Amino acid sequence: VQLIESGGGLVQAGGSLRLSCAASGRTVSTTAMGWFRQAPGKGREFVAGFTWAGISTYSTNSVKDRISISRDTAKNTVYLQINSLKPEDTAVYYCAADISYRGTYVSQEPSDYDYWGQGAQVTVSS
Repeated sequence: VQLIESGGGLVQAGGSLRLSCAASGRTVSTTAMGWFRQAPGKGREFVAGFTWAGISTYSTNSVKDRISISRDTAKNTVYLQINSLKPEDTAVYYCAADISYRGTYVSQEPSDYDYWGQGAQVTVSS
């Protein structure tokens, strides 16, 4: 399984960004997909994710009201939209694949994910 993120970059505070994660080797409709982020000096933090059936789960942290996730099964790609970006959103954003079937549950634990993308740097300037 290979995951390729794109769409990161430098954005001014208040702006928006959409990250993409293109999967190969496995379909997103048979994989739980998660988005995580890691700020400098901090651990990897769950942002949002999908179950196999496409049911979405969002984190309860400060970003939850400003994000949305979607997936395009035809393109085998998942997306993360972040609005009203803040400097504290600066981080490397990763998509990850959990190939275990967990029903309607989306794991928020990085250790439950089997495959990771290379990460996309998002830098928000004030």
